[in-house]
Amino acid sequence: MEPKWIREAAELRETAELVLPWLPPADLTVAASACKLFNTTAASITTRRSADAARGLERYPIPFSNPIDSQPYSYFLYSRSSILRSPSFQPWGGASGEPLSDPSSFSDLVSVAIGFGSGCQCRVCDPDGCPCWITGSESVAEMGLPRECGFGCGCGSDCGNRATQLGVRIRVKVVKDPKKGWGLHADQFVKKGSFICEYAGEYLTTEEARKRQKSYDELARSKMKFSPALIVLREHLPSGKACLRVNIDATKVGNVSRFVNHSCDGGNLIAVLVRNSGSMLPRLCFFAAIDLMQDQELTFSYGDVTRVKVDVFPCFCGTDACLGVLPSEET
Repeated sequence: MEPKWIREAAELRETAELVLPWLPPADLTVAASACKLFNTTAASITTRRSADAARGLERYPIPFSNPIDSQPYSYFLYSRSSILRSPSFQPWGGASGEPLSDPSSFSDLVSVAIGFGSGCQCRVCDPDGCPCWITGSESVAEMGLPRECGFGCGCGSDCGNRATQLGVRIRVKVVKDPKKGWGLHADQFVKKGSFICEYAGEYLTTEEARKRQKSYDELARSKMKFSPALIVLREHLPSGKACLRVNIDATKVGNVSRFVNHSCDGGNLIAVLVRNSGSMLPRLCFFAAIDLMQDQELTFSYGDVTRVKVDVFPCFCGTDACLGVLPSEET
């Protein structure tokens, strides 16, 4: 019969592998100090987290690279698309190697619930016969508001008109800079016009967005190392008057787009609003504005500078066009 201490050690090891991946960094550090076994498990979890920011939810692992300091990774909850309500907890760094259940899996269902619920009845979509079809990634930036097939359409996930709905399909990595903090870099050659990623986060009401922005500004003023990722989109009528405002906050939950830094010269990414058929809310999608080389940082313009708070959000883009402060506005 197996000795009792061996059974207890095995049970403790199994418990550690099940429980510790659910802990944020501070709690994981506390757990690691409890015993040697927890310390070993926590170190293994940290290594796995550093190896894949996407938690197994994207086609390729998205590693962190930090030549600056000892921070192994940036902690956040991962979602491939924007969602209405973020999960409170999400395991990361478990030993199973199985991909997580993506909280954005039901994003189309959410879109239908707050949209129109309609779509094409095509089984095999083509540019000439599908009313939802966009004309291609090369010209997507000039198309205004492209539309892709959505939940209510008759086609499947392999439809050619769902190019921005399949997550990150190229190799990227998250690299830390001494001034900018974490930034997203290409980890392969990327052809001009290629889809990079969607700006994913939590959909917020305007009231909640204003509340969060106020707290984020206060944290920034306190000189804490804090990088908010709240973006406000405005869809305009031909007259120029705003008709729809969408608030997406990737500060706590989102995908790797939260690491795309600002560049005052416009950056090397094009931001395009894309709407799924049947959905009322547009999605912000990034495409390569130029051919991108391996190791090149991916950047875009956050917008025009409409208020100056140099002590809160200074800009370190380093371009000749740099204004010294990040764009911001009253939300």
